[in-house]
Amino acid sequence: MRTYVANPNHIGCHTLGKSEGAFRGTHELEKELLNVLAVDIFKSEPDAFDGYVATGGTEANIQALWIYRNHFVNKLEASFSEISIVASEDTHYSIPKGANLLGIDLIAVPVDFETRIIDKKVLINYVTTAKENGKKYFIVVSNMATTMFGSVDDPNLFATVLTDLKVDFKIHIDGAFGGFIYPFSKGEISIDFDNQHIDSIAIDAHKMPQAPYGTGIFMCRKNLIENVLTKEAHYVNGMDLTLCGSRSGANALAVWMILFSYGPHKWFEKISIILMRTKWLCEQLDALKIGYYRHANMNIVTMKSKGIPKEIAKKFDLVPDTHNSNHTWYKIVLMDHVELDHLEQFINALKQSQLVQTHLLRSFL
Repeated sequence: MRTYVANPNHIGCHTLGKSEGAFRGTHELEKELLNVLAVDIFKSEPDAFDGYVATGGTEANIQALWIYRNHFVNKLEASFSEISIVASEDTHYSIPKGANLLGIDLIAVPVDFETRIIDKKVLINYVTTAKENGKKYFIVVSNMATTMFGSVDDPNLFATVLTDLKVDFKIHIDGAFGGFIYPFSKGEISIDFDNQHIDSIAIDAHKMPQAPYGTGIFMCRKNLIENVLTKEAHYVNGMDLTLCGSRSGANALAVWMILFSYGPHKWFEKISIILMRTKWLCEQLDALKIGYYRHANMNIVTMKSKGIPKEIAKKFDLVPDTHNSNHTWYKIVLMDHVELDHLEQFINALKQSQLVQTHLLRSFL
């Protein structure tokens, strides 16, 4: 609360160059936070990254798109029409928003309905068609847990296909939801800076860590963020390298405090408990023969709407994939407050509904 009152301005990027001296105390805390995230969690080499605490995952994603668009323009003399974003159809809406803002095209690649995975042949066809239509440079957005399903893309699939097709590309990881879960749940795919193809990562601290809303985090390899330097910001002490400009130091301090209060072991324990509850819910849905999607390393369960009565969906505030009448899925995100007692109430309501439906069917027959 004292930090909110003091209102430190975190304009700029404190991992690179100078910053406003009046707020150097919280700037140092932000740098310490970024070092924990980039080096300890996402396996960057020390001092081999840049980044900042953004206003959310949307800004962090658009920051990456902006950097790579300008990279292709500045380094390879690309025109906007030659650049395209490639992402799955389940990708967050910040990506089409960014494409619109930046004036570049988006290729939304279909996924399998049941597995939510991109088929390699489908990806090859989409990129090949884009090449034939004049696209030469590709910005890949690979998901570390999509918002609706918690599905996880394999960045190596994108890297393999684009390398084989001999095109230039950069890979951004949208870990806005999964960034504080997947690295602690022992996912099979390496999604961090150990992977040479991954150039940047976005995560959200206002989701699992429950920092104040408007707290995203952007991290990228060195020598990339300079592509979005705003040279006209003469009055700023340092370089204006962020989309938002002025931003609250209180949010950065909040994330620092949350992570250092937990430490790595308590955070791992927290995620393990949530994943056990998620597994229990899936076992109950299996017993009731209700179809759903769940990635084994994530805490989102997305159920097919045909197995969920509307009154139950309303009572338990289930989240639909669309708020019109044509929704196909409902999701549950298992956060700390979603305990087994709450899940049991939900399952019992489904059981009761199935009993009623069975009784009505027998009466009709």
